This record gives sequence, structure tokens and C-alpha cells, in this order.
Amino acid sequence: MSSGLKIRNDAELDLLSLGALVHRLDPGIIPFRKATECQIHVSGGEFNVAANLSDCFGMRTAIASAMSDYPIGDLIAERVRAMGVKPIYKHFKHDGVTGPNMATVYSDRGHGVRGPVVFYNRANEAAAQLKPGDFDWKAIFAGGVKWVHCGGIFAALSPTTAPLAAEMMREAKAAGAVTSFDLNFREKLWKIHGGNERAVETIATIVENVDVLVEVAAKSKLDSSVFFAMIENVVKKHKHVKVVATTLREVHSTNRHSWSAVAWIDGKNYAAPTAELDVLDRVGGGDGFASGFIYGLLNGEPPEEAVKLGWAHGALLTTFPGDTTMATLEQVKAFAQGGSARIQR
Repeated sequence: MSSGLKIRNDAELDLLSLGALVHRLDPGIIPFRKATECQIHVSGGEFNVAANLSDCFGMRTAIASAMSDYPIGDLIAERVRAMGVKPIYKHFKHDGVTGPNMATVYSDRGHGVRGPVVFYNRANEAAAQLKPGDFDWKAIFAGGVKWVHCGGIFAALSPTTAPLAAEMMREAKAAGAVTSFDLNFREKLWKIHGGNERAVETIATIVENVDVLVEVAAKSKLDSSVFFAMIENVVKKHKHVKVVATTLREVHSTNRHSWSAVAWIDGKNYAAPTAELDVLDRVGGGDGFASGFIYGLLNGEPPEEAVKLGWAHGALLTTFPGDTTMATLEQVKAFAQGGSARIQR
């Protein structure tokens, strides 16, 4: 069964992401108002997809982003290299006082009946200063790129980031790449740039050159019928879109979730099983799904298998601290095929 996507065979890169690199401060289950120490995770929705595809799935990936030249930038750049992701940076010189900065995300993990709390410091963020013309797309695509990816968080950062994302999608389509966009919506980010109405207008300019939409905000918990009913409207509005997919999650407590995923692929509906998850850290689960799903599509897996690979990887990612993967491909495939948590000897 085909996905309807035309994926090129020869290319230097399997996937290129465009997005902001951030560092997340994580005090674990302790709320920030009482925290005395934090772990530092390097993240960013678009980076997470590239990092997961590289580290777990063995694919050749790159990230186009902003890099501020100061110690926090050095920390982030080291983690990008460690995950095997090729950096394509526009560099900014930090003034030693006000920036430009690499954004900080503050996110505890919550526990039990207490949900995680997330807030930001994105003041004078380097990535928000990115604009059309900052990257030489002709040179970047010269060696071939199979798939490009961006998302709604990057589009929301400033008045110039969405036009840059739209520029990349146009160039990617001209270069023969499949294009995907994560419709993740962060109200706190859009609120300072015009709110919901502005978000819809802005994202429409990007989606006109997008083949695959992921992480549609399905508020139906585990009711896949609501998602599939929504697809008709999405496809009516964007007739060129060939794939739409999302995770479905019912939160019983911070550490206990029911987890599934659904997709509409080239006119047909597919659904993953439902898993009961014991969650260590929920951040990055959606990106975990997207990366496994993209891996399956890139490798010509049947659509139902691509959905299950995304579902399995997203589930496993919630068992690790941080936003990016620590899973192996063997673990993902085993879980997708119905594996269990039995000890591996």
C-alpha cells in the first residue's frame, strides 16, 4: 500500500529540519519554586525529530537554526553533534549581557495528580531573528534532501520566522523533497504575535507547500472517529496534503497515560493499538511519534507499520528523561510488533 508520497532514492540527507534550538531546565518532580538543582536537556521540536531519526533510526539528518556564540550555545552545539545531527547555523555574536540568547524552557515533570508546569524565557532569542534569505537553500539542497520538517512553534517565534519556514518549504518542493509540518500550537507564543487568528493566517502560508501534517491537536482523547471526521475539512482546504497524523492521549494522572496514534494516508485511515504507559517524562512524546512515523514512510514501510513505528517510539520516549530518544531501533520494532517489558537477557 502506497503512502502517495514521492520519495527520492538518492540524497545526501534523509531529513532536514528548520527550527529553534533550546535548552530545557528540568528539576524532576520538584516544582521550580522549591528546586535546588536541574538537569539540562537540549531540545526544540524540529531538532527532536532530526535527533531521534539520527540516534535511534540511523538516518542522516541536519538542523538549520540560529546559534549564539557563548557558553550556552556551546553546550547546545555539543549535544547536536552528540546526536549525530549535521549543524547548519546562522551565527550570532552574544554581547555578554543581553544576548542574542538561546531560549530557555523551564519544565518540571509533575507527579501523580500534579501535572507538569512549562514556562519560557525567550527574551532576545537568536532563532527569533532568523528571516528569509538567511540560509542558502540552493546550496543546502544541492546534494539532495529526501524530507524537510518544520513546526508551529518556530513559526510563532517572530514576524520573520514563519516567512522563513514558508521560503524553505517552497525551495524544498522545487528540489524534490517531501515536506512535513507539525501543527503544534503554543498559546503563550502566539498570544504576543496576534493570537489564534494570526496563527491560522500565518500557518496557511506555510501549509500550501506541505505534503504531511503531523500532531494535529486532537482533543478527542482516544476517540479516533473525531480525528478522522476532522480530516475531511483539512483535505478540503488543503487538497495537496497526502498524509495527516496525530497521537491520541488520555491522561489518567501525570504518570499514567493511555496512548495511541492515528493517521490518514493517501485517502485511507489507520490506527495504532492503545498502550497503557507508565510515564517518566512526557515531554517529546509527540516528536517521538513524528520521527518514528517519518522513518517508516521514508523506508517504504506499509502505512499501518509506519503508524505503529511512530506510536512505539513515542511510547518508549516517555520512559526516558529529556526530550530526545534513548531507544534503539530494535526496541522500537519489538514494541511495535507487540513486545513487552520483560527483562532482556
